[in-house]
Amino acid sequence: MSIVSELHWFKSSYSGSEGDSCVEVAFASEGVHVRDSKTQDGPRFAVSSAAWHDFLGCVER
Repeated sequence: MSIVSELHWFKSSYSGSEGDSCVEVAFASEGVHVRDSKTQDGPRFAVSSAAWHDFLGCVER
């Protein structure tokens, strides 16, 4: 079983109850995986934990 199939995905607490315009993230030892909640089997990407931390630092202002 691949690590991607074992990921625990979650949406932001800021997502509306509709859940139709969200990204989902999953944390893993090698970094953070990101996907579109509407197309869970579609494209996804991963970034390092450091890159994710830097990204959050920019958007939380």
